Amino acid sequence: MYYVYVFMCSNAKLYVGYSANLQKRIAQHKAGEVFSTKNKLPLELIFYEAFADQSDAKRREMYLKTTAGKRALKLMFRKSIERK
Repeated sequence: MYYVYVFMCSNAKLYVGYSANLQKRIAQHKAGEVFSTKNKLPLELIFYEAFADQSDAKRREMYLKTTAGKRALKLMFRKSIERK
């Protein structure tokens, strides 16, 4: 399986990523081993999706990183964002 995941960062920003091994990738992020998120700790996993096909997962990740995708995520997780 291939996964697209969303973290809520300490600065109330959302981080979107992709991985074939979700548990390992989450551990790397939370340990500060990922350059993109090491300065935004602590992180909270708020969403993930599983895909059988790698290209579908990559396409979904790329969409969620677009302006329209970010807008959709902010609407989906508006209560989580308000809590921060």
